[in-house]
Amino acid sequence: MRTQPKTRRAIAVASAVVVVALAIVGCAPDRHVEVPVPPQADAALPQATIDQLQTAVTDAMAATGSSGAIVGVWAPWSGTWVAGLGTQNPVDGGEVTADMQFRAGRVTRAMTCDVLYGAAAQGKIGLDDKVTEWVASVPALSDVTLEHLCDGTSGIGSYAGRLTPMWIANPTRKWTPRELASFGLGAPRATKPGEVYGGSDAGYILLGMALERALEKPAADLIEEYVTEPLDLEATRLGAPSGSVLQGLHSQPLEDGKSNCAEPLDVTEVSPTTGFTDSGASTDIHDLGRYAQALATNALDPGNDKRFADPLPAGAKTPSWYTMAGGAAQAGSLIGQSGSVPGYITGAFSDPSSGLTVAVVLNNSASGGTAGASLAWELAAIASKAPAAAGETPPEAGLPWTAEQYHALIAEAAICAAPAA
Repeated sequence: MRTQPKTRRAIAVASAVVVVALAIVGCAPDRHVEVPVPPQADAALPQATIDQLQTAVTDAMAATGSSGAIVGVWAPWSGTWVAGLGTQNPVDGGEVTADMQFRAGRVTRAMTCDVLYGAAAQGKIGLDDKVTEWVASVPALSDVTLEHLCDGTSGIGSYAGRLTPMWIANPTRKWTPRELASFGLGAPRATKPGEVYGGSDAGYILLGMALERALEKPAADLIEEYVTEPLDLEATRLGAPSGSVLQGLHSQPLEDGKSNCAEPLDVTEVSPTTGFTDSGASTDIHDLGRYAQALATNALDPGNDKRFADPLPAGAKTPSWYTMAGGAAQAGSLIGQSGSVPGYITGAFSDPSSGLTVAVVLNNSASGGTAGASLAWELAAIASKAPAAAGETPPEAGLPWTAEQYHALIAEAAICAAPAA
Protein backbone atom coordinates (compact mmCIF):
# COMPACT_ATOMS: atom_id res chain seq x y z
CA MET A 1 0.00 0.00 0.00
CA ARG A 2 1.31 3.46 -0.93
CA THR A 3 2.11 5.70 1.99
CA GLN A 4 0.35 9.06 2.00
CA PRO A 5 2.50 12.24 2.13
CA LYS A 6 1.30 13.21 5.60
CA THR A 7 2.06 9.73 6.89
CA ARG A 8 5.47 9.76 5.23
CA ARG A 9 6.25 13.08 6.89
CA ALA A 10 5.23 11.69 10.27
CA ILE A 11 7.41 8.65 9.74
CA ALA A 12 10.31 10.88 8.67
CA VAL A 13 9.96 13.04 11.79
CA ALA A 14 9.75 10.01 14.03
CA SER A 15 12.79 8.47 12.34
CA ALA A 16 14.74 11.69 12.79
CA VAL A 17 13.89 11.73 16.48
CA VAL A 18 15.12 8.15 16.81
CA VAL A 19 18.34 8.97 14.92
CA VAL A 20 18.99 12.01 17.13
CA ALA A 21 18.25 10.00 20.26
CA LEU A 22 20.60 7.25 19.15
CA ALA A 23 23.25 9.83 18.34
CA ILE A 24 22.91 11.35 21.79
CA VAL A 25 23.17 7.94 23.42
CA GLY A 26 26.10 7.05 21.20
CA CYS A 27 27.97 10.26 22.05
CA ALA A 28 27.22 10.18 25.77
CA PRO A 29 30.25 8.79 27.62
CA ASP A 30 29.88 5.60 29.59
CA ARG A 31 30.69 6.85 33.05
CA HIS A 32 31.28 3.37 34.49
CA VAL A 33 34.92 2.28 34.37
CA GLU A 34 36.01 -1.31 34.84
CA VAL A 35 39.20 -1.80 36.84
CA PRO A 36 41.38 -4.40 35.10
CA VAL A 37 42.56 -6.50 38.03
CA PRO A 38 42.45 -10.31 38.29
CA PRO A 39 39.17 -11.78 39.59
CA GLN A 40 39.04 -11.81 43.37
CA ALA A 41 38.81 -15.23 45.02
CA ASP A 42 35.46 -15.42 46.80
CA ALA A 43 36.85 -16.42 50.17
CA ALA A 44 38.37 -15.08 53.34
CA LEU A 45 42.12 -15.09 53.58
CA PRO A 46 43.51 -18.10 55.50
CA GLN A 47 43.24 -17.65 59.26
CA ALA A 48 47.01 -17.81 59.72
CA THR A 49 47.43 -14.90 57.29
CA ILE A 50 44.65 -12.93 58.99
CA ASP A 51 46.34 -13.46 62.37
CA GLN A 52 49.59 -12.02 61.00
CA LEU A 53 47.80 -9.07 59.42
CA GLN A 54 45.84 -8.32 62.59
CA THR A 55 49.00 -8.41 64.72
CA ALA A 56 50.66 -5.96 62.34
CA VAL A 57 47.74 -3.54 62.60
CA THR A 58 47.27 -3.76 66.36
CA ASP A 59 51.00 -3.27 66.96
CA ALA A 60 50.95 -0.22 64.70
CA MET A 61 47.93 1.08 66.61
CA ALA A 62 49.91 0.81 69.85
CA ALA A 63 52.95 2.52 68.34
CA THR A 64 50.96 5.45 66.95
CA GLY A 65 48.55 5.85 69.86
CA SER A 66 45.60 4.91 67.67
CA SER A 67 42.62 3.46 69.49
CA GLY A 68 41.03 2.32 66.24
CA ALA A 69 41.89 1.20 62.73
CA ILE A 70 40.13 0.01 59.60
CA VAL A 71 41.94 -2.29 57.20
CA GLY A 72 41.26 -4.00 53.89
CA VAL A 73 43.47 -6.58 52.19
CA TRP A 74 42.59 -8.12 48.83
CA ALA A 75 44.74 -10.95 47.42
CA PRO A 76 42.92 -12.13 44.27
CA TRP A 77 44.53 -15.59 44.28
CA SER A 78 43.82 -16.22 47.96
CA GLY A 79 41.05 -14.17 49.60
CA THR A 80 40.01 -11.01 51.40
CA TRP A 81 40.20 -9.52 54.89
CA VAL A 82 38.30 -6.33 55.76
CA ALA A 83 37.87 -5.34 59.40
CA GLY A 84 37.40 -2.55 61.91
CA LEU A 85 39.65 -2.92 64.96
CA GLY A 86 39.82 -1.30 68.37
CA THR A 87 37.62 1.52 69.64
CA GLN A 88 36.69 5.05 68.64
CA ASN A 89 38.79 6.51 71.46
CA PRO A 90 40.68 5.20 74.50
CA VAL A 91 38.47 6.96 77.04
CA ASP A 92 34.87 6.26 76.01
CA GLY A 93 35.37 3.28 73.73
CA GLY A 94 32.86 2.87 70.93
CA GLU A 95 32.84 0.22 68.21
CA VAL A 96 34.88 0.65 65.04
CA THR A 97 33.22 -0.90 62.00
CA ALA A 98 34.56 -1.50 58.51
CA ASP A 99 31.92 0.72 56.88
CA MET A 100 32.97 3.90 58.71
CA GLN A 101 34.23 6.87 56.72
CA PHE A 102 37.40 8.88 57.30
CA ARG A 103 39.60 11.47 55.62
CA ALA A 104 41.66 10.03 52.77
CA GLY A 105 44.64 12.35 53.19
CA ARG A 106 47.19 12.46 50.37
CA VAL A 107 45.19 10.03 48.27
CA THR A 108 43.43 13.27 47.26
CA ARG A 109 46.59 14.27 45.38
CA ALA A 110 46.24 11.33 43.02
CA MET A 111 42.55 12.13 42.46
CA THR A 112 43.41 15.73 41.60
CA CYS A 113 45.91 14.47 39.05
CA ASP A 114 43.21 12.13 37.68
CA VAL A 115 41.20 15.24 36.87
CA LEU A 116 44.21 16.87 35.21
CA TYR A 117 44.97 13.86 33.03
CA GLY A 118 41.30 13.25 32.23
CA ALA A 119 40.75 16.85 31.14
CA ALA A 120 44.01 16.83 29.18
CA ALA A 121 42.87 13.71 27.30
CA GLN A 122 39.73 15.63 26.34
CA GLY A 123 41.78 18.57 25.08
CA LYS A 124 40.34 20.91 27.71
CA ILE A 125 43.68 21.68 29.35
CA GLY A 126 47.35 20.99 28.71
CA LEU A 127 49.83 19.22 30.97
CA ASP A 128 52.41 21.80 29.94
CA ASP A 129 50.12 24.77 30.58
CA LYS A 130 51.83 27.26 32.86
CA VAL A 131 50.14 27.64 36.23
CA THR A 132 50.16 31.40 35.61
CA GLU A 133 47.80 30.86 32.68
CA TRP A 134 45.06 29.77 35.08
CA VAL A 135 46.07 31.30 38.44
CA ALA A 136 46.82 34.94 37.80
CA SER A 137 48.03 35.78 41.30
CA VAL A 138 51.30 33.81 41.08
CA PRO A 139 53.40 35.61 38.44
CA ALA A 140 56.63 34.29 39.97
CA LEU A 141 55.66 30.76 38.89
CA SER A 142 55.89 31.40 35.15
CA ASP A 143 58.28 28.43 34.83
CA VAL A 144 55.95 25.96 36.61
CA THR A 145 53.56 23.78 34.60
CA LEU A 146 50.47 21.91 35.73
CA GLU A 147 52.38 18.66 35.26
CA HIS A 148 55.06 19.92 37.65
CA LEU A 149 52.35 20.55 40.24
CA CYS A 150 50.93 17.06 39.76
CA ASP A 151 54.34 15.38 39.93
CA GLY A 152 55.27 17.31 43.08
CA THR A 153 58.34 18.79 41.36
CA SER A 154 57.41 22.48 41.30
CA GLY A 155 59.89 23.48 44.02
CA ILE A 156 57.11 25.30 45.89
CA GLY A 157 57.07 25.13 49.68
CA SER A 158 54.48 23.49 51.97
CA TYR A 159 52.04 24.80 54.53
CA ALA A 160 50.87 21.89 56.72
CA GLY A 161 53.80 22.03 59.14
CA ARG A 162 53.04 25.65 59.97
CA LEU A 163 49.26 25.44 60.08
CA THR A 164 48.56 22.12 61.83
CA PRO A 165 48.68 23.65 65.35
CA MET A 166 46.14 26.25 64.22
CA TRP A 167 43.85 23.59 62.74
CA ILE A 168 43.88 21.61 65.97
CA ALA A 169 43.31 24.72 68.11
CA ASN A 170 40.46 25.98 65.90
CA PRO A 171 39.11 22.92 64.05
CA THR A 172 35.93 24.38 62.60
CA ARG A 173 37.54 27.37 60.88
CA LYS A 174 37.10 27.30 57.10
CA TRP A 175 40.18 27.95 54.96
CA THR A 176 40.28 29.20 51.39
CA PRO A 177 42.64 27.57 48.87
CA ARG A 178 44.36 30.90 48.33
CA GLU A 179 45.09 31.20 52.07
CA LEU A 180 46.63 27.74 52.17
CA ALA A 181 48.73 28.26 49.07
CA SER A 182 50.07 31.55 50.35
CA PHE A 183 51.82 29.85 53.27
CA GLY A 184 53.63 27.49 50.90
CA LEU A 185 54.43 30.21 48.39
CA GLY A 186 56.00 32.27 51.14
CA ALA A 187 58.83 29.76 51.48
CA PRO A 188 61.87 30.09 49.18
CA ARG A 189 62.03 27.75 46.19
CA ALA A 190 65.07 25.52 46.68
CA THR A 191 64.94 23.61 43.38
CA LYS A 192 64.06 24.25 39.76
CA PRO A 193 60.80 22.80 38.39
CA GLY A 194 61.02 19.20 37.22
CA GLU A 195 64.31 18.37 38.95
CA VAL A 196 63.48 17.01 42.39
CA TYR A 197 60.37 15.57 44.04
CA GLY A 198 59.28 17.78 46.92
CA GLY A 199 55.64 16.86 47.43
CA SER A 200 54.44 20.42 48.03
CA ASP A 201 50.93 20.50 49.49
CA ALA A 202 50.63 24.10 48.26
CA GLY A 203 51.38 22.83 44.76
CA TYR A 204 48.39 20.50 44.80
CA ILE A 205 46.23 23.34 46.09
CA LEU A 206 47.35 25.49 43.14
CA LEU A 207 46.63 22.60 40.78
CA GLY A 208 43.08 22.42 42.12
CA MET A 209 42.65 26.16 41.70
CA ALA A 210 43.90 25.95 38.11
CA LEU A 211 41.56 23.08 37.28
CA GLU A 212 38.58 24.96 38.71
CA ARG A 213 39.40 27.98 36.58
CA ALA A 214 40.12 26.04 33.39
CA LEU A 215 37.16 23.67 33.62
CA GLU A 216 34.77 26.20 35.20
CA LYS A 217 33.54 23.85 37.93
CA PRO A 218 34.18 23.49 41.67
CA ALA A 219 36.88 20.99 42.56
CA ALA A 220 34.37 18.76 44.37
CA ASP A 221 32.33 18.47 41.16
CA LEU A 222 35.46 17.70 39.15
CA ILE A 223 36.49 14.90 41.51
CA GLU A 224 32.99 13.49 41.20
CA GLU A 225 32.91 13.76 37.41
CA TYR A 226 36.37 12.38 36.67
CA VAL A 227 36.94 9.99 39.60
CA THR A 228 34.19 8.92 41.95
CA GLU A 229 31.31 8.60 39.48
CA PRO A 230 33.20 6.55 36.87
CA LEU A 231 34.58 4.25 39.57
CA ASP A 232 31.29 3.97 41.51
CA LEU A 233 32.93 5.27 44.70
CA GLU A 234 29.74 6.07 46.57
CA ALA A 235 31.41 6.92 49.90
CA THR A 236 34.14 9.14 48.44
CA ARG A 237 33.93 12.89 47.97
CA LEU A 238 36.00 16.03 48.23
CA GLY A 239 34.74 17.25 51.59
CA ALA A 240 33.75 15.96 55.00
CA PRO A 241 32.52 12.39 55.51
CA SER A 242 28.78 12.03 55.06
CA GLY A 243 28.03 8.78 56.90
CA SER A 244 29.18 7.00 60.04
CA VAL A 245 32.59 8.46 60.85
CA LEU A 246 35.70 6.99 62.43
CA GLN A 247 36.72 9.36 65.21
CA GLY A 248 39.98 11.18 64.48
CA LEU A 249 42.47 11.75 67.31
CA HIS A 250 45.70 13.64 67.89
CA SER A 251 47.96 13.08 70.91
CA GLN A 252 49.73 16.03 72.47
CA PRO A 253 53.48 15.80 73.23
CA LEU A 254 54.74 15.26 76.77
CA GLU A 255 57.95 16.51 78.37
CA ASP A 256 59.70 13.14 78.07
CA GLY A 257 59.52 13.21 74.28
CA LYS A 258 56.59 10.82 74.09
CA SER A 259 52.94 11.73 73.55
CA ASN A 260 49.83 11.59 75.72
CA CYS A 261 48.20 8.63 74.03
CA ALA A 262 45.87 7.97 76.96
CA GLU A 263 44.03 11.29 76.53
CA PRO A 264 44.25 12.37 72.88
CA LEU A 265 42.39 15.34 71.46
CA ASP A 266 39.31 14.67 69.36
CA VAL A 267 40.05 16.38 66.03
CA THR A 268 37.36 14.69 63.95
CA GLU A 269 35.80 18.06 63.16
CA VAL A 270 38.90 19.68 61.67
CA SER A 271 37.59 21.18 58.46
CA PRO A 272 38.50 19.36 55.22
CA THR A 273 39.03 22.83 53.75
CA THR A 274 42.48 22.54 55.36
CA GLY A 275 43.33 20.07 52.62
CA PHE A 276 41.24 21.02 49.56
CA THR A 277 42.73 19.27 46.49
CA ASP A 278 45.83 18.20 48.41
CA SER A 279 44.25 16.14 51.19
CA GLY A 280 40.58 17.14 51.56
CA ALA A 281 38.81 13.99 50.33
CA SER A 282 36.95 11.51 52.53
CA THR A 283 36.23 7.86 51.83
CA ASP A 284 35.71 4.40 53.34
CA ILE A 285 37.95 1.34 53.22
CA HIS A 286 36.13 -0.39 50.34
CA ASP A 287 36.29 2.73 48.15
CA LEU A 288 39.89 3.31 49.15
CA GLY A 289 40.88 -0.18 48.06
CA ARG A 290 39.04 0.10 44.77
CA TYR A 291 40.56 3.50 44.10
CA ALA A 292 44.06 2.14 44.76
CA GLN A 293 43.41 -0.55 42.16
CA ALA A 294 42.13 1.99 39.65
CA LEU A 295 45.14 4.24 40.23
CA ALA A 296 47.64 1.40 39.89
CA THR A 297 46.10 0.12 36.64
CA ASN A 298 45.49 3.62 35.24
CA ALA A 299 41.88 2.57 34.71
CA LEU A 300 40.62 6.13 34.32
CA ASP A 301 43.03 6.94 31.48
CA PRO A 302 44.04 3.60 29.93
CA GLY A 303 45.53 5.11 26.80
CA ASN A 304 48.10 7.12 28.76
CA ASP A 305 51.40 5.37 29.47
CA LYS A 306 53.34 8.50 30.47
CA ARG A 307 51.93 9.42 33.88
CA PHE A 308 54.19 7.05 35.83
CA ALA A 309 56.89 6.66 33.19
CA ASP A 310 59.58 8.97 34.60
CA PRO A 311 59.41 8.78 38.40
CA LEU A 312 61.83 10.57 40.69
CA PRO A 313 63.24 9.38 44.04
CA ALA A 314 60.82 10.01 46.90
CA GLY A 315 63.67 11.45 48.95
CA ALA A 316 67.44 11.70 49.24
CA LYS A 317 67.66 8.72 51.60
CA THR A 318 64.75 6.57 50.45
CA PRO A 319 65.24 3.12 48.86
CA SER A 320 65.79 3.06 45.11
CA TRP A 321 62.48 1.20 44.64
CA TYR A 322 60.49 4.06 46.21
CA THR A 323 59.70 6.78 43.66
CA MET A 324 57.06 9.42 42.93
CA ALA A 325 55.20 10.51 39.79
CA GLY A 326 51.75 11.61 38.71
CA GLY A 327 50.51 12.32 42.23
CA ALA A 328 51.27 8.78 43.38
CA ALA A 329 54.01 6.73 45.01
CA GLN A 330 55.60 3.69 43.39
CA ALA A 331 56.94 1.17 45.90
CA GLY A 332 58.36 -1.84 44.11
CA SER A 333 55.46 -3.17 42.07
CA LEU A 334 52.89 -1.28 44.15
CA ILE A 335 51.35 2.08 43.27
CA GLY A 336 49.39 4.20 45.75
CA GLN A 337 49.58 7.01 48.29
CA SER A 338 50.01 7.51 52.02
CA GLY A 339 50.26 10.27 54.59
CA SER A 340 48.43 11.99 57.42
CA VAL A 341 45.91 14.73 58.12
CA PRO A 342 44.65 15.81 61.53
CA GLY A 343 43.08 12.70 63.09
CA TYR A 344 44.12 10.09 60.55
CA ILE A 345 47.05 8.23 59.02
CA THR A 346 46.26 6.46 55.75
CA GLY A 347 47.97 4.17 53.28
CA ALA A 348 46.63 2.49 50.14
CA PHE A 349 48.63 0.57 47.53
CA SER A 350 47.93 -1.93 44.77
CA ASP A 351 49.92 -4.12 42.39
CA PRO A 352 48.55 -3.65 38.85
CA SER A 353 49.67 -7.12 37.79
CA SER A 354 48.69 -9.42 40.65
CA GLY A 355 45.88 -7.21 41.97
CA LEU A 356 47.25 -7.40 45.53
CA THR A 357 45.73 -4.40 47.31
CA VAL A 358 46.05 -3.04 50.84
CA ALA A 359 44.27 -0.08 52.42
CA VAL A 360 44.46 1.05 56.03
CA VAL A 361 43.59 3.98 58.28
CA LEU A 362 44.80 4.61 61.84
CA ASN A 363 42.88 7.15 63.92
CA ASN A 364 45.71 9.12 65.57
CA SER A 365 47.80 11.49 63.46
CA ALA A 366 50.40 12.51 66.06
CA SER A 367 53.19 10.28 64.74
CA GLY A 368 52.96 11.63 61.19
CA GLY A 369 52.25 10.02 57.86
CA THR A 370 55.28 7.72 57.54
CA ALA A 371 53.44 5.02 59.48
CA GLY A 372 50.79 4.86 56.74
CA ALA A 373 53.27 3.70 54.12
CA SER A 374 55.17 1.47 56.54
CA LEU A 375 52.06 -0.36 57.69
CA ALA A 376 50.67 -0.70 54.17
CA TRP A 377 53.96 -2.20 52.98
CA GLU A 378 54.10 -4.56 55.96
CA LEU A 379 50.57 -5.75 55.20
CA ALA A 380 51.44 -6.17 51.53
CA ALA A 381 54.49 -8.28 52.38
CA ILE A 382 52.38 -10.55 54.60
CA ALA A 383 49.55 -10.85 52.09
CA SER A 384 51.92 -11.48 49.17
CA LYS A 385 52.78 -14.82 50.77
CA ALA A 386 49.16 -15.89 51.33
CA PRO A 387 48.61 -19.43 50.00
CA ALA A 388 46.46 -19.83 46.91
CA ALA A 389 42.84 -20.87 47.19
CA ALA A 390 41.69 -24.02 45.40
CA GLY A 391 42.19 -23.65 41.66
CA GLU A 392 44.18 -20.41 41.96
CA THR A 393 47.85 -19.66 41.27
CA PRO A 394 49.89 -17.31 43.45
CA PRO A 395 51.94 -14.55 41.76
CA GLU A 396 55.61 -15.26 41.15
CA ALA A 397 57.00 -11.77 41.74
CA GLY A 398 57.84 -10.65 45.25
CA LEU A 399 58.42 -7.33 47.01
CA PRO A 400 61.82 -5.75 47.71
CA TRP A 401 61.25 -5.67 51.46
CA THR A 402 60.06 -7.93 54.28
CA ALA A 403 57.19 -7.59 56.71
CA GLU A 404 59.66 -7.80 59.58
CA GLN A 405 61.60 -4.83 58.24
CA TYR A 406 58.65 -2.44 58.39
CA HIS A 407 57.25 -3.93 61.58
CA ALA A 408 60.56 -2.98 63.23
CA LEU A 409 60.54 0.53 61.74
CA ILE A 410 57.03 1.19 63.07
CA ALA A 411 58.06 0.00 66.53
CA GLU A 412 61.20 2.17 66.50
CA ALA A 413 59.12 5.26 65.68
CA ALA A 414 56.57 4.65 68.46
CA ILE A 415 55.29 7.83 70.11
CA CYS A 416 53.67 6.07 73.08
CA ALA A 417 55.25 4.24 75.97
CA ALA A 418 54.84 0.46 75.76
CA PRO A 419 51.89 -0.81 77.82
CA ALA A 420 52.70 -2.32 81.19
CA ALA A 421 53.15 -6.08 81.15
